[in-house]
Amino acid sequence: MNFLLRTIVIAALIGPGYAQQPTVAPARPVATTHHVVSPQAAPSAAALWADLAEGNRRFMAGKPRARQLVSLRNSLAKGQQPKVIVLACSDSRVAPELIFDKSLGELFVVRSAGNVADALGVGSIEYAVEHLGSSVLVVLGHSKCGAVTAACSREKMPTPNLQAIVDKIDPAVAAAAKSAEGDALIEAAIKQNVHQSARDLLAASEVLRHFADQGKLTVFEAEYQLETGAVIRLDRAQN
Repeated sequence: MNFLLRTIVIAALIGPGYAQQPTVAPARPVATTHHVVSPQAAPSAAALWADLAEGNRRFMAGKPRARQLVSLRNSLAKGQQPKVIVLACSDSRVAPELIFDKSLGELFVVRSAGNVADALGVGSIEYAVEHLGSSVLVVLGHSKCGAVTAACSREKMPTPNLQAIVDKIDPAVAAAAKSAEGDALIEAAIKQNVHQSARDLLAASEVLRHFADQGKLTVFEAEYQLETGAVIRLDRAQN
């Protein structure tokens, strides 16, 4: 797989703003645009998760860090290097930047109902991994998820677009239904849907599989608790 060729194609599609190079300093090789992030001193996946967990504890305690947003915004106008991607639900109560006490430039967030990813979502995640140097992907479900609850109802959705969301979640519901029913089914399906979404991402993307196989991408699975604000790891028992 020629990742440099993909970079050139994406740059052409996005436009000159993405791949623009200074007109002076011709000694800088064009290939440096392939990865914006510097390869040196990259934090480990464990360290990045520990940092997210610490931020979540601050959020739960209502003690977020103070930040100089104006100066931060100005500095980030030059470029971004988010280390962490979060695939989360679109639910208005689930805001990854707040949940993990993060600010501008720290998280690359993709959100959809039910924290599932279609081709657009997968492509967005590929972009962060391949071009921004993101090395951790958090698939984040949440308690009382409306999309999963709709899938558990087994009812036909009123529009094709809503049905497409439920169709993505149905395999998780089927897996959960083997050992749970009623209200317990919904919570079990929420967890299964996080697992299913993580598997689907790797199955759908040669890019993500490549980086994961090379040890350059680590996937964490987690569930956000609406009542407490806690983020609970779901993948520990699997690893």
